[in-house]
Amino acid sequence: MKKYFTLIPVLLAAAGCSLDGSHSDLRKKMAAIEHQPKGQIEPIPTFTPYSPYVYSAAALRSPFSRPVLEEDQRLVGRRLDVAPDVNRQRQLLERFNFDALSMVGTLSRGGQVWALIDDSEGGIHRITIGNYLGKNHGRVVGASASKIDVLEIVPDGTGGWIERPRALTLEEKDN
Repeated sequence: MKKYFTLIPVLLAAAGCSLDGSHSDLRKKMAAIEHQPKGQIEPIPTFTPYSPYVYSAAALRSPFSRPVLEEDQRLVGRRLDVAPDVNRQRQLLERFNFDALSMVGTLSRGGQVWALIDDSEGGIHRITIGNYLGKNHGRVVGASASKIDVLEIVPDGTGGWIERPRALTLEEKDN
């Protein structure tokens, strides 16, 4: 008996759909669409191939770093005994450009000041006098609660080396 109760609504639904067997409105619409002119697809536009730009000033001073002041250069000057120690084992912070590093805090213990340096990749490192940082053989020569003084050894452009003083000052970041 249950079979008949489920079969009756299905038969009624099928009969209701086919009461108007001509579907004349649908046939008119399809005929109108078929008689419309066929469209054309536009061809794919041609693109010029990409040619990469070759940056030829990679060995020059970065235009985003602060220029060396003339009085600092005159004070330090070129000395014949200045050269980086190429046999020294490089420290972790020497992988980063000096401008990418920032001082974010200090620690002191037993009279020694340790600076906390953010490497711009999410790492915080502790350094003090004698440690190295930056790609230009920068050695920390002074540390205080608000800044660290760094002496870099950079090429002078004539085959020699000069010492260049730099400093990292404590930055306050807003959260």
